[in-house]
Amino acid sequence: MSDVFVSNLTIQRQNFPNDDDQSGAARALMRLQDTYRLDTETVSTGLLPGSSPLASMRSVLTVEDCFDLGKVAYSEVDYYHTELWMAQALKQLDRGETSGTVDAVSILDYLSYSVYQQGALQKALDFTRRLLELDPTHQRANGNLKYFEYQLSKQEKEEDHQEEEEEQRRRRRETHSRQDDYLPERNKYERLCRGEDIQMTPCRWSRLFCRYHDNGRHPRFVIGPVKQEDEWDRPHIVRYHDIVSEKEMEKVKELAKPRLRRATVHDPQTGRLTTAHYRVSKSAWLGAFEHPVVDQINQRIQDVTGLDVSTAEDLQVANYGVGGQYEPHYDFGRKDEPDAFEELGTGNRIATWLLYMSDVQAGGATVFTDIGAAVQPKKGSAVFWYNLHPSGEGDYRTRHAACPVLLGNKWVSNKWIHERGQEFRRRCGLRETD
Repeated sequence: MSDVFVSNLTIQRQNFPNDDDQSGAARALMRLQDTYRLDTETVSTGLLPGSSPLASMRSVLTVEDCFDLGKVAYSEVDYYHTELWMAQALKQLDRGETSGTVDAVSILDYLSYSVYQQGALQKALDFTRRLLELDPTHQRANGNLKYFEYQLSKQEKEEDHQEEEEEQRRRRRETHSRQDDYLPERNKYERLCRGEDIQMTPCRWSRLFCRYHDNGRHPRFVIGPVKQEDEWDRPHIVRYHDIVSEKEMEKVKELAKPRLRRATVHDPQTGRLTTAHYRVSKSAWLGAFEHPVVDQINQRIQDVTGLDVSTAEDLQVANYGVGGQYEPHYDFGRKDEPDAFEELGTGNRIATWLLYMSDVQAGGATVFTDIGAAVQPKKGSAVFWYNLHPSGEGDYRTRHAACPVLLGNKWVSNKWIHERGQEFRRRCGLRETD
């Protein structure tokens, strides 16, 4: 009996969370914290936008959880988030929350070093003194105390008091914020995810309409046209409502779930697919031959758009959990990526069909950073846009991103339609940008 139990446990252990899962979840929480400007108290108490106000329905973070978040940030030399989460752990301890594994001494040790690394000497000294009140024999704290006091006295000798105070204020303004990110458009991306800076003016709004679309009296839509809504004018982004049934979406998810793997991106340097920290989701590919439902969806895309999908990529199904995102990117291959889709032999990605297969409680919008547009997920609807001008030149206004999922679970499927086969379906204009 015991041998069977151990054997089953060994098998099941393969599915247990590992260190990578823990650090990934921690990074996801910090990503949500930054993107949606959530303070640590809000995250810790589970009072997130869109969440239930009932305490019994919320997920809360313990002292240990906050401490672990701080340690993950510390291991990645992210002293800003280290300070935030260690301070939250200390606050919860001070409020009387008990912990069997974390004590104030350990928290203060991390806190003093993280604020010192951000240039806040006085605060580092204060945390160190508090630590020594609890544990006067702490060797590292005793050493740090002397060092911090020396550095502060050195500052006072070199600068007059007024200048030193101004310098401290300036330094705190600079350091008590997230470090500069490599992504130039990150601020704009995050503002759009929060619903800020969306460039929807009254003039633009007046040019957007809803209509019944039959694609030039296509036989499939003469009696039952599809509901089409303009989401944006330039570039033209449209949404098709109720374009797939609940049964079809569930079948696609069922087919995709066993194959879901960490999503990859195209590396322009090597020409190969690779994982990237800026794309956090799991995906699977479904061919038309695998199930009649997939074939039906492909045919419907062709009928609605008027484009040939025989040269399109397989249907990509993606799942974004909490914190899942895809930072700003282009779907098409740019001029400096001439070999982006060479192995397919079907040309560039002329258009994108993005089908939402779930509603999302909070977060998860699709935002277009160049034009300031945001499209919210709506189950059963699909968003469509052209990535290329009719001339074949890339439309750089289509740079877009999937905002982090704050609450819930996001299912989407993508159909990337290629140039080959569209020669007489979307003809070139007389100008490059026609």
